[in-house]
Amino acid sequence: MFKKELQKYNLMSYTAEEDIILKELLLDRLGFSVRSISKMKRNRTVRVNGEYKKPSLSVKKGDLIEVEINEEMANFEPQDLDMEVLYDDFDIIMVNKPPYMVVHPTKSHFDKTVANGVTNFIIKKDEKVKVRFVNRLDMNTSGLVIVAKNAYAHHVLSTDMGKNLVEKKYIAVVKGIIDKDEGTIDAPIYRPTDDSIKRIIDDRGQKSITHYKVIKRMNDSTVVELKLETGRTHQIRVHLAHIGHGIIGDELYGYVDENLIKRQALHAYSLKFEQPRTREELSFEAVIPEDMKKLIDKLKMEE
Repeated sequence: MFKKELQKYNLMSYTAEEDIILKELLLDRLGFSVRSISKMKRNRTVRVNGEYKKPSLSVKKGDLIEVEINEEMANFEPQDLDMEVLYDDFDIIMVNKPPYMVVHPTKSHFDKTVANGVTNFIIKKDEKVKVRFVNRLDMNTSGLVIVAKNAYAHHVLSTDMGKNLVEKKYIAVVKGIIDKDEGTIDAPIYRPTDDSIKRIIDDRGQKSITHYKVIKRMNDSTVVELKLETGRTHQIRVHLAHIGHGIIGDELYGYVDENLIKRQALHAYSLKFEQPRTREELSFEAVIPEDMKKLIDKLKMEE
């Protein structure tokens, strides 16, 4: 069991709940890979009751297992981007990403990304952490992004996402009036060619499920809450276009009017999941950004 008060970003502390081989505990209880256990053995970074112990040896119920987490920082340039950090613990950082910011540096966006801002935040805390993103958002989608501070947290949360144990909710403003108060879009999403940015609905695609609930109907537009059951690229945008209600501002799939908003009106506003080590429930909400608030106000005035 993990005791919260013993955890550090660079040290994992676990109390054995049964007599067990150390390697089995590391593999089955803590979810480490065989490769990482070999590295622990090589670098002598696993201790039992304060002393190094080979993974092949057994531990007893009540023994304290400590694993050092030593990682090289990724080579992101630290930049003070006034990043809104909503939460920070020994495993994760929760960021509210503004619109127009890229999550990870690319050839066309090599700086001023979430990775640059988070690196600056980490350095100011005097921590040595390799930045890993658990979820990603398009440049023009705002909202919650989870940053894992270590491989363990990234692995646990990615596994939880794969099992649909992470509740993800979005707010979107779409063209037209959605008649049903709530419903489910179950339509496979397919990438027609390897170099295609755009996705389509096609039976050859991956199973994709989006649940929706109408928040407010306005003049030829609807504010809608989306809950993802799967996490495909462009899933919400493709699914809403599929039912005839593309997101306002979405250049690929929706309805564009730059007098209303200059990007897709999509915001990742809510995340609920279990902390990777302690498994306590964490819940976060990020307020709707100003450009989406102004869009909704404009559409209300047209009623």
